[in-house]
Amino acid sequence: MKPDAVVISASRRSDIPAFFMPWFMACIAQGEFEVENPYNRRIKRIPATAPPVHTIVFWSKNFGPFLDAGYGERLRQMGYQLYFQFTLNSHEPVLEPNLPGLEQRLEQMHRLCDRFGPQAVNWRLDPICHYRWQDADIRDNLGDVQRIAAAAAAAGIQRCTTSFMDVYAKIARRTERHPGFRFVEVNREKRLKILLDLEQMLSALNIRLFTCCENEALAALPARSKIAPAACVPNDFLMRLYGGRLSRRHDPGQRRSSGCGCRVSIDIGSYARHRCLHGCLYCYANPSA
Repeated sequence: MKPDAVVISASRRSDIPAFFMPWFMACIAQGEFEVENPYNRRIKRIPATAPPVHTIVFWSKNFGPFLDAGYGERLRQMGYQLYFQFTLNSHEPVLEPNLPGLEQRLEQMHRLCDRFGPQAVNWRLDPICHYRWQDADIRDNLGDVQRIAAAAAAAGIQRCTTSFMDVYAKIARRTERHPGFRFVEVNREKRLKILLDLEQMLSALNIRLFTCCENEALAALPARSKIAPAACVPNDFLMRLYGGRLSRRHDPGQRRSSGCGCRVSIDIGSYARHRCLHGCLYCYANPSA
């Protein structure tokens, strides 16, 4: 029986394009991924050939190594279809200490769009953070948003996904190593104003705003707003983009009750084996240390 077409997610658990593409390409060459279940550590072998792989969704904050080595072109020549989730936040070294400068990352965005088409690139403004640093006023990571949005529009990008940071316990433990720093959660009214201001700015640039796991905020938006829940693994959109047939089932491993619209995919990353080195203070994936 012909196997069902699948979407490979690479990866919510780490930044594969920035740090682990040699490993990824070795798995492509051998025709399978060995995927570790993060809860029981059992290993499952996942086909890595195209077909049955329909699309590879790459997630990254730094596509420089991926682009410089020509991995995308090689994968496309081998028959793989690609989709990119590119997180581009304002330049805030206290939050994202090990990323290239914003100018470099904006250039990467243009290179992705030039090589693979802007329809295959989703800009993630994610997460929106508020914090205090050394008893100063509350700050956020929205200072460069207009600059990023203008660059995204110039590259042809028409989709932006955002969310507000959730202060999990391991994030609170991580910030304890930074005296004078703490994250601040803002109230619903402040969140709604941020979303509506973003929508107004982005819509003028022909970019539609989506939210990831923000059901409460979405429900409180005025009826005139066109902000919609996101599917970061958007199988319906991937079928429109590349053809073929994919499952439309929701991913049972994601937070659907919070508003996650992701469809089924197979994430091939590992928290333990693919430790991300960006060192972002708000990271949900890395352990607290």
